[in-house]
Amino acid sequence: MGKSACNTSPQQPESTCFILRALFFLLCCRHACCQCKILRCNADYVAATLNLRGSGKDAAYCNALRSYSHCTRKTARTCRGDLVYHSAVHGIEDLMIQHNCSKEGPTSPPRPRPPAPNHQGFASLDICNYEKSFLYKHGQPPAYQHCAAFGDPHVRTFHDEFHTCRVEGSWPLLDNNYLFVQATSYPVAKSSNATATGKLTIIFKNMKECIDQKVYQAEIDNLPAAFEDGSVNGGERPGGSSLTIQERVPGQHVEIRAAYIGTTIAVRQAGRQLSFSIRAAEEVARSFTEEQDLQLCVGGCPPSQRISRSECRYGGIAAETARLLCKEKLPVEDVYFQSCVFDVVTSGDANFTLAAHGALEDAKMFHPDAEKLHIFQTGAGCRLISLPFLLIITTSNLLAIQLCF
Repeated sequence: MGKSACNTSPQQPESTCFILRALFFLLCCRHACCQCKILRCNADYVAATLNLRGSGKDAAYCNALRSYSHCTRKTARTCRGDLVYHSAVHGIEDLMIQHNCSKEGPTSPPRPRPPAPNHQGFASLDICNYEKSFLYKHGQPPAYQHCAAFGDPHVRTFHDEFHTCRVEGSWPLLDNNYLFVQATSYPVAKSSNATATGKLTIIFKNMKECIDQKVYQAEIDNLPAAFEDGSVNGGERPGGSSLTIQERVPGQHVEIRAAYIGTTIAVRQAGRQLSFSIRAAEEVARSFTEEQDLQLCVGGCPPSQRISRSECRYGGIAAETARLLCKEKLPVEDVYFQSCVFDVVTSGDANFTLAAHGALEDAKMFHPDAEKLHIFQTGAGCRLISLPFLLIITTSNLLAIQLCF
């Protein structure tokens, strides 16, 4: 057959036939080499002798050598032309002589084989555990992001930008493939641009394998420890326990854990306002389309809705008093401290110190980078014109007008 396959002809010269024979020979050699399992024998021997300790190590060493010899005999036929194989055979003989090992006797137990890779993806894992699934897919834990809205409200975005907003009415904090969070705000004082969150609506969207759609709704003086349907988990599905709600402080602090999307949410009430904090897996936080572009946690407040914390409107508490009150809870004069002073002065409500303090405590727990915990913005402190000074300016202006006439 081989001869007829390589008959020389004017169309098929002898050189072409030689090349075909050479290629056939190399393929045969490659097949034979691939069948040689000497490297497996070497690996088993190394594993068996790597950590030998104690008085019985000599006997264990001989057991390993006999196992090594037995393994090489099993692969002798396919390794006949392999130099590594022949080197191993001679090496075993020398080592058995050096250690006075008999050729007959017990052998080492075979090394356990690693489990075959699971080609079905998450079939053998809990797919409703985001961290475990992510680690399985990517070989490393997921990255996280933090966002918060508190006080008048002040928004810390996923990108560590910090805005103070008016945003009266209902505005989305989040709107992606897994979550929708909406904050409804009201003015904190008459003739003030500042607002505070009075209602929070959080929707955990249906995830077929894990949870039914769940809605959580909180309002001032109504911070429930259950979802809107009265449940405290994700429903009857196998992964229902991957969404849970827990009351940390009755009527003041609720925490919702959504393990199936690697997300934790804290909702608090301090004084007459609600605050929201979230630690979300980066992949989850970014899972939105171009149509879902209005998210305060992603882009911050629109420029038209931003107000400066340097301009405080007097609400019943002087700026210096507000600074002292805030300093008790917030010793670092960062944006949390500045926001606290702004809120207390504007609203006249000392309970706003608790809002800023709670937001900072959540950030300590939720922010993935401790070095970025504090944000410092120069020129953002509360500059309040005192009432006496304002009267002096007004009187001076009136006198100037009279002199002109």
